[in-house]
Order: sequence, then C-alpha cells, then structure tokens
Amino acid sequence: MSCKSTCVHCLDCYKRPMSLEERVRQELVHGCQRLYGRNMLAAADGNLSFRLSDDRILITPSGVAKAFLSASEMAVMSLDGEVLQGSPSGERLMHLEVYRRCDKAKAVVHAHPPTAIAWSVARPELKELPNEALSEVILAAGSIPIVPYSRPSTQAMGDSLRPFLPQSRLMILSRHGGLSWGESLDEALGGMERLEHVAHILWLAEGLGGLTSLPPQEVEALWQMRRQMGDKTL
Repeated sequence: MSCKSTCVHCLDCYKRPMSLEERVRQELVHGCQRLYGRNMLAAADGNLSFRLSDDRILITPSGVAKAFLSASEMAVMSLDGEVLQGSPSGERLMHLEVYRRCDKAKAVVHAHPPTAIAWSVARPELKELPNEALSEVILAAGSIPIVPYSRPSTQAMGDSLRPFLPQSRLMILSRHGGLSWGESLDEALGGMERLEHVAHILWLAEGLGGLTSLPPQEVEALWQMRRQMGDKTL
C-alpha cells in the first residue's frame, strides 16, 4: 500500500515513480525552504506556484509557515480562479494575473527580500532598481521595475502588474516584496535570489559613498548582449 501524503521518507513512495504533480509539490516545498534559508520568507509570508497544465495551477497554501510546509498542503486552482483543492494563498490573484498574461510562465515566486523592499521604502521616487551600476542587472534581468503599491491580497495587486507583463520577469512590489516568474521553477527562484543580491550590493554602494554608473558605451554593449541572450532571468 502506498503512502497517501506523498513524502520523501516513505519506502513505498520512494520505490514508485512520482507523477508530475507529486514532483512539483516537493519542488515547491524545497523552493520555500531555499527562500527561507536566504531570509526572504518569514513565518507565513510569500507564496509560490506552478502551472501544471493549461488550466491547473499548484500553489502554496494560505497562513502556513513556509519553512515547515509539507507537500500535501499545496492547493490546486483553475486559471479562472476556481479552488479545486486546499486553501490557496491570499495572493493568488497576483499569480493568476501572471499566468493569464505570460504564455511562457510556468512558475511564479513571491517573497519578501528585505533589501529590495527597503529600496522602495527609502526611495519612493524610483521607477526601477538602478541598473547602470552593475553589469549583472542588465545581463541577468535587463531592468527591474518597481511596481506601484497596491493593497496585498486584492485584485488591485494583480491589476498593478499589467503594465509590466509579459516583458518583466523580475520586479519589486513597492513596500511589499518581490515577484519573479519563469519558464521553470528554478528560473523563478533564481530571479528572486538575483533581485535581493543586486539590491544588497547597490545598498552597500550607497552607504559607501553613492552609486556610480558604467560608461554609456559599456551600458549599450551590455544591453546588446542581453538582447542576444534572450528574455530569461539568469
């Protein structure tokens, strides 16, 4: 008899092949642990999702601490917002907006990277994270826009993303968090790590004397490289 909870410790589950949904459930658990370990999730903050098919989305549950999440707690939704299983994240409207507007989106990650959020709090006039100081910002993401504030868990949060989709795969949600989407869960998770990493470097530079920019011709060369590399977050 096989285990009903889909675990990694049960011998029966270990022996039998895992379905796509079972595998993705485990990958979402590991993704939550990865973000928690990098201080980008606290308590029940944040949410991750994955598009299983054209009309089925697996998403982390509402009100559950991501560091201790189990695969069996994942919720399932349809693209039109119908809850098929479990209790999906209160931020599900934001995830659905990404999937509806980005045909290539397979995974969406929303976390609370501290330094990235701090930029939007301290510098509310910014429309995007400064990208001419670091080659990594241009090469890995192109630009990282700062989405105007909307109240979390409302349709307004999804609506605020529309001007940035599908062209932006990585963005700061003003005074709230970060959002990344990708053609794989690894791309979406890597995007969130990239966001916090560059935001932290830029913050350190500000404190050490201020930001400086690369020469204009180098910035243009980097943008040409980015266009040749494609749209993925690296």
